[in-house]
Formats: sequence, C-alpha cells, structure tokens
Amino acid sequence: MAGRRYELDMSQGSILKNVLRFAFPFMLANLLQLLYNAADIIVVGRWAGNDAMAAVGTTGALTNLLINLFIGLSLGASVTISRRYGAQDGQGVYRAVHTSMLLSAIAGVVAMLVGLIFSRPLLALMGTPEGAVLDGATLYMRIIFIGVPASLVYNFGAAVLRAVGDTKRPLYILAATGLVNVILNLVLVIGLGMGVEGVAIATAVANYLSALVILYVLIFSDSVYKLYPKELKIHKKELLEIVKIGLPAGIQSSVFSLSNTVIQSAVNSFGATAMAGSAASANLEGFTYTPMNAFYQAVVTCISHNYGAKNEKRINKSILISMACAIVIGLVLGALSIIFSEALLGIYITDSPEAMAFGRSRLLVIGLTYFLCGTMEVLTGAHRGLGASTLPMVNSLLGACGFRIFWVMAILPLYRTPEALFLCFPLSWTAVIILHSAFLPFVKKKAIRRMYAEE
Repeated sequence: MAGRRYELDMSQGSILKNVLRFAFPFMLANLLQLLYNAADIIVVGRWAGNDAMAAVGTTGALTNLLINLFIGLSLGASVTISRRYGAQDGQGVYRAVHTSMLLSAIAGVVAMLVGLIFSRPLLALMGTPEGAVLDGATLYMRIIFIGVPASLVYNFGAAVLRAVGDTKRPLYILAATGLVNVILNLVLVIGLGMGVEGVAIATAVANYLSALVILYVLIFSDSVYKLYPKELKIHKKELLEIVKIGLPAGIQSSVFSLSNTVIQSAVNSFGATAMAGSAASANLEGFTYTPMNAFYQAVVTCISHNYGAKNEKRINKSILISMACAIVIGLVLGALSIIFSEALLGIYITDSPEAMAFGRSRLLVIGLTYFLCGTMEVLTGAHRGLGASTLPMVNSLLGACGFRIFWVMAILPLYRTPEALFLCFPLSWTAVIILHSAFLPFVKKKAIRRMYAEE
C-alpha cells in the first residue's frame, strides 16, 4: 500500500483543495527542474564568462524545438491513463502505462539522434555568432542530447504518476537529482576548469539519475500503474489515444519553440551582450511560468478524472478554479520579478551593465503581463482534458506562433528596440486567449455528449 498513499482521486472532494494539492508539489518539482538550467547559466556566467553564458542561453529555444514534440506525447499518456483511472479501469491503466513507457524509450533515441546531427547547422541558421559562442553552444547541445533519452523516460514516468494524482514523488526525485546537478556543476566548472561541457555533463548525469529512480518507483509500485519491464508492449488502442492527444500538443510546443527561436534570432542580432541579458531574464521568467503551468497540468488531470467518472459539474468548476489560481500566481510573481529585477539579474550578470539593461527591458515587459500566459495555459489544458488537442494547436499556431513570426519579420524592423521585440509575447498570449475562449463552449458540449455516449 506504500505507493497508493500518494494517489489523489480528483473526481471526489473539494476541487480547490485537490487542485492545490496536485499543483503545489508539481510546481516545486518543476522549479527544481528549472534550477538545472539556472545552475548552468549562473555557473558559466560567473566562472566562464559572457561568451559561455551566451552559448548556454542561446540553446534553450532550439533544444525545446527539437524535443517538445516528444514531450508532448507524455501529456497524451497522462490524459489516457487519467481517464482510465477515473473510470476505475485497471486493465486500461496497465495497457496505457506499458505503451507509454516503451514509447518514451523509442522517442528518446530518435530525439537524441536528431539533436546530435542537426544542432550545429540549426544554431548557425539562428544567427548564433561564429567562434566561441557557436562552438560552445554546439558542444553544450550535443552533450545535453545524450541525456535526452533519460529525460523522456523520466517525463513519461512522471506523467504516469501525475495521471493518478501523485505529484509528490516527482518532487522528491528532482530535489535529489537537482542537488546532484548543482554539485557537479561546481565540481566540473570551478574545480576542474571546464566550461559549457561541464554544466552539460552535470545536467545529463542528473537526467539519467532521475530516469533510474522513476523506473524504480514504477517497477516496485503495488498499485494499478505498476510497471512490468518484460511486459512492455505497444497496445494499439492506447497508442492511438496517446498520439491523438499528445501529438498535437507536441507539435504546438515545437512550433511555439520555433517562434521563440525566431525571437532568439532577433535577440542574437543585438549581439552577445544582449544574448547574455536575455538569457538571464528568460531564466528568471521561468520561475513565474512554472508555477502557472502547474495549474495547466492540474486542470488536465482534474478534467480527465472527472470525465472518466462522468462528473460534468466538476469539470466546469475545475476550469474556473484553475484559471483563478494561475492568474493570481502570475500577477504576484510577475510583480516581484520587476521589483527585484536588479538583484535577481545580478545573480547571473556580474560585469556587464549593457547585459543587465537588456535583461531589465525584457523582464519589465514580461513581468507585467505574464498572467496572460497563465490564462492561456489553463484554457489550453481545459481543451486537452476534454479530449480536444488539435483545435488548441491550431489556435496557438495562428494566434501565437504566426503572430510572433509576423511581428519579428514585419514590425520589429520599423521599431528596432528590445521593448518592441518583447511586446510580441503579451500580444500573442491575448490572441490565443480570445481564440480558446471562443471555441471552449463548443468543445465542452461535444465532450460531455461523448462522455455520456460511452456509458
């Protein structure tokens, strides 16, 4: 019974309490995961210089572009398992878990090969400055992609646990492996004099450690989601459901990253100093985004549990409660990031007033408006929890990605300032919110009709 005490059935009890119980450990876990990259940037910024910091910072959007397609599938796995868990379909959970974990291993190998082969030409295509920055970024990305198979195994394993409401053990795992990552950063960069390769090795090692621990948890569980390694198999029905929900989510994330890669290219055109300032600000923004994103995950799981249990009223309430929580978090943390911007950016940047100024410009625009991103995320989660994944993908492609690319190509040349560049973020979030809100009533009506038809 040891594993079952971590489970949370979100089809019963207080919705607000369930959402907070689910979101808070998930929030802390993702903040710890975010510290992986934060530790990389802080260590190289302080002990390896601006070029090394720019090299690490410029890889984020491109790395996400290459792996988010696969990580999106883990969302499909979580929804598929959640629905069967809510319906108390033990055999369905078994099939979905074993399909998901085998899929994660296959996807991890494919993603690693893509990253190893295409990292340098894509970095060059982004306009990454030749010389130390491009060489460092390439080396960093290639080592990171060696750890991607482990990262995907961990993400799918964590998706299995989230599907049954367990967000505590992923937190414990990342607390331990995050500490390992930080210690290795210090040892390899400061102690052994490595540069970007040191922080990349530390992250890859931490990823493999996370994967091993999550596999241990699943294999030695005594609950319905127990993993039997010898019984790993692709089950067609579950695979199709995972792909139906997860593939559009992955495509959306990848195209989001594509639009962010276009923005990163525009940042690169301002020079290495601007790249360092933007990288520091972007990393700080993650500490606001990640808590908001916890309510995206909470609404997906809450809706999926209640869909499986056929609790229509709780589906509606879970959307409103999750959205309110995300907005409050976004407003509070966004404001704090602006108030303490100089001190926070000073953690990353120690010797460049120009980089600091560029970072402050970005942080001001994003911090004031980041609650819009949280609203957009929860609405996206509501669509996905209801089983509609293609529509939010299309909305995001048009309202966010298309708008950002248009802005960089057509508007930025007319007003070439950092503030003009970063204004495309809140405008694109607003566009997606409008589209999601317009279609949600129709998606909900169709999902409820399908839910009762499955009786």
